[in-house]
This record gives sequence, C-alpha cells and structure tokens, in this order.
Amino acid sequence: MSSHSLVPQTSGLSLPVAQMRSVFHPGDVERRLARLQEAGSQREYENLRAVYERMLERGPERFQVKPSGVPDMAPLYEHLPNFAEVLDDVKRHVALAQDSRDGLEVTPMLLLGPPGIGKTHFARQLAELLGTGMNLVPMSSMTAGWLLSGASSQWKGARPGKVFEALVEGEYANPVIVVDEIDKAAGDAQYDPLGALYGLLEHDTAQNFTDEFAEVAIDASQVIWITTANDERGIPEPILNRMNVFQVQAPTPSQARAIALNLYRGIRAGHDWGRLIDPEPQPAVLDLLAQMPPREMRRALMTGFGNARLARRSTVEADDLPRAAAAKGRIGFVQ
Repeated sequence: MSSHSLVPQTSGLSLPVAQMRSVFHPGDVERRLARLQEAGSQREYENLRAVYERMLERGPERFQVKPSGVPDMAPLYEHLPNFAEVLDDVKRHVALAQDSRDGLEVTPMLLLGPPGIGKTHFARQLAELLGTGMNLVPMSSMTAGWLLSGASSQWKGARPGKVFEALVEGEYANPVIVVDEIDKAAGDAQYDPLGALYGLLEHDTAQNFTDEFAEVAIDASQVIWITTANDERGIPEPILNRMNVFQVQAPTPSQARAIALNLYRGIRAGHDWGRLIDPEPQPAVLDLLAQMPPREMRRALMTGFGNARLARRSTVEADDLPRAAAAKGRIGFVQ
C-alpha cells in the first residue's frame, strides 16, 4: 500500500504531521463487487455489497499521523508516573520517525499489572499524544473468534471485524487499537479470539490482512497495538513473543499522591463549577485518595466535589470522600 505527504514537516512544532496512506486497493474491491453482481441471490449478499460500495465511496486513503518532533511528554510522566518505562519506549519510537519520511511504528506492547492502575487510561492518553484515533476491544466480554478478523459472509448476521472497521470506517491508517484484558479472552478449539493476532502483530503479514467477511486485503501494518492484562499466564506464548511486555506496578504512595493532585486540578479546571471549588486539595484528602487505585480516584473525587457543593462549601473535606472498600476482592466504595 502506498503513502504520500499531505502536510510538510515543520521544525519546532509538536502538531501531528499527516501523510495519506492507502489501506486497500480499490481494484480488489471492484472485482469482488462485480462477482456479487453476477451472483444469483442478490439478497443473500446485500450486506457484503453494501460494505464494498461503502469502501469505494470512502476511498482507500487514510491519514497517517505522527508527531513532527519528539513531543513534550513531561505532563504524561507527571500524570502517569508508574508508566515511565512505557513512555520511554514510545519516545524512542517517535525519535526514530522524526526527520524522516517513515511513518511512526511502535512495537506492539503488553501492559501487565493489577486492575485499576490506569492501563486503559494510558492507552487513551497515548492515542491523544500521537494524534491518532483509539479503538477499544474488550476481550473479557467477547468469545467469538471473528471479533478481530470478521466472520464469513456465509454466516447469518456476519459482519467485518474490529480491525477492518477501524481502518475502513475510521480516519486513520495508524489508529491505536487497545485489546483490553487479553488474558480473559475465552474461546474453544474452533474459534480462537486471539487467532488473528498471530498475523496482525507481525509487520510483514499485517500488510496484507484479509478480513474474513470482506475478503479484501487491507494494510494493517501501521496499527499501534496496545494490549492489557492482569496475568500473562492466560496469554499464549507466541502472542507474548510478538510484544514488548511491560510490568506496570501500582503507583508508590508519593506517586499516588501526585496522581490524585493532578486529577483534582484537572477535574476542577475542566468544569465551570470548578470555580466554586478551592484550587488546591487538603492534605487529608490527598492522603485518602492515595490509598485508592487510580481508576477509583476519579469517582471518589466526583463524590467529594458533589458533597462539598451540597454543603455549600468550596473546600472538599476528607469526610466528603467515599471510603474505599476494604474487603478482599471487593471493588468500589462504601458510601
């Protein structure tokens, strides 16, 4: 698949540089569509024909974006201090792509760690940093092997997979696709939910990825893959070998306080009612928040802000926050 520059690189800017990259060959689609026109049962292939017509209508070119230089990642290091090793790896890949016509390539990564430490939030922030879109694939609730690769059009209710949708229906040739909780993928010998990843995580084979529904080769080689898991023992070894594995630890007490402080300031600044709230939190509030996983901090803060306003106060007090559930295995708060 080809690419060409759309916006010339300009030194000193951190805005994404865009090129246009073809993610499929229109001729392949036209040939598949012509065969359908010759098929006897038009109704049987109505959905497939609509997909081909949509592909031709949108055309094959998508934005391929990358930062025009190594972006200022200091805010991410500050907001996500326990992801410093992962951010270092991203910075190295960005440095390779700058000052060249090459697109940004990031080795597929696995973020391994306990639940609630911000793995999915990190992926969202990374997509924003790189200026591309994000697609979330939650494997814990999916059992079908065609989730990523599509199901044959011969099956009733068949449809394209998530990779096809991200590239054909999306705007970018290099979207971030997050396979969330990959260790919880369920399947059987006939339908392996992770089967498509064997080819998708390899750059060369991903260049000609064929969705089983559309049966048209698409270029998925520029996809930025982020997978998350709590336990690597549920992931096949060949999948692990195709990724950089990062063991993400829960934040230290000092890191947790910094995350809580940034969340307080960020939520307050992002809402008009924030002007009615003190600009800085009380130390006791930070002490309580620091005992919670990052995922729970935001919910606790929203409860605290709401309780403070109910009391007609500008100060959020420790008693305004819900208490983290202490029982082992429980998730959430005791109100």
